[in-house]
Amino acid sequence: MLCTIYDVTDKKIYQQKIERQANNDFLTGLYNRMRCEQDLTEYIKRTKDAGGQGALLYIDLDDFKHINDGLGHQYGDVLLKAISHSLQHVSGIETTCYRMGGDEFIIIVSHYHFSMLNRILRDIQAIFTKPWFLKGADYYCSMSMGVVRFPKDGDTVQELIKKADIALYEAKKSGKNRVEYYDDHVESTSFKRLELEKNMHDAALDSCKEFEVYYQPVVDISKPGDPCSGAEALIRWNSQKMGFVSPSEFIPLAEYLGLINPIGDFILEEACKRCKYWNDMGHPEYRINVDLSVVQLLQNDMVDRIRRVLKETKLKPTNLTLEVTESLAINDMARMKRVLAQIKQLGVWVALDDFGTGYSSLNHIRELPIDVIKIDRCFVVDIGKDDYSEVFVKMVSELADTIGVRMCVEGVEKDEQLDKLRQMKVQYIQGFYFNRPMRAIDFEEKYL
Repeated sequence: MLCTIYDVTDKKIYQQKIERQANNDFLTGLYNRMRCEQDLTEYIKRTKDAGGQGALLYIDLDDFKHINDGLGHQYGDVLLKAISHSLQHVSGIETTCYRMGGDEFIIIVSHYHFSMLNRILRDIQAIFTKPWFLKGADYYCSMSMGVVRFPKDGDTVQELIKKADIALYEAKKSGKNRVEYYDDHVESTSFKRLELEKNMHDAALDSCKEFEVYYQPVVDISKPGDPCSGAEALIRWNSQKMGFVSPSEFIPLAEYLGLINPIGDFILEEACKRCKYWNDMGHPEYRINVDLSVVQLLQNDMVDRIRRVLKETKLKPTNLTLEVTESLAINDMARMKRVLAQIKQLGVWVALDDFGTGYSSLNHIRELPIDVIKIDRCFVVDIGKDDYSEVFVKMVSELADTIGVRMCVEGVEKDEQLDKLRQMKVQYIQGFYFNRPMRAIDFEEKYL
């Protein structure tokens, strides 16, 4: 009797390697998109057969580009691997986590674990409340999530992923770091979103002709007559097809679609040209404030763009103030300090906007090279009624005076608010009390 023996160990190892490459994401080790679609098909069938409910969670990291571009792709990869590892340790989803590509993840909650859904969501959210240690420092990275249930919201892979993506977008639009469930209302808004996206693409890439810069005066209440000292430039969109679109609706969408750069460039150029005109018309003291988004600040040529606009418009650098939100600086203080220092070298002023709403606010005054602190309106609404708000504004006012930084209070709308701020010796205010944002022609009619 003749026997032939083959050692199939190497063959099996090779087959396992091929299967792993086909089913797993090479970076994180999680299952990939192809495996997700295969598994989801099976989970839908099992759930329907059992008469139960399952859920699909679609996760997208908020402002991941900030980490990736600011620190480098290698640190972005480290973060993705750390997040993947944490997700796999959430009870109930250990084997149903998938990386769809980039900074997007899908998690399937089977009908066996559907009763644990709320706890699973809390555990996932808890992962993103802690800082991530990257490149010798702590960085915060939140996530937004869209949730669909199957077969209630759909019973095909394509339908569920589409609806989860719609819910995810609603979470992003609502301010990020949120969880949004899919429902009929979310579905109806998705059609408006698609129309909005198309019209915004057309408007932004057509020299921003449908956009217009409005100006809200900044008033110096330390001088007799409360004279205007300049204005903040604010973008408005009057769509030819959709009419007036609220900034709270289209600005997050512009960031989401990657259109904030052309729109931001348009605002900067228009605002600087307008301020130069005011200066030439007898108001050399007028300054213009322009908001910068995190996406703009992360552009490697941002400082060169600012320099070019100043040269083309011939505006004095000291008449331009660029505003950055306090929360923007949290994730990458070192990078923000470097970029803002380069901006200040041009002679441009830097303002820390929405002050008091982020983390370790007082420390930011010390860390960042700023010229102006802008107190968020949430501290003004109840000033005179709420002791905390009053003490906070007074404390920051005294601190700003001590370290030689100017302070502007936003959101002033009532006589009692204005009287209280006068008593605190606040110098600059901004709000509906004096004027709402207005077109350039209306601003000039009143203040030139």
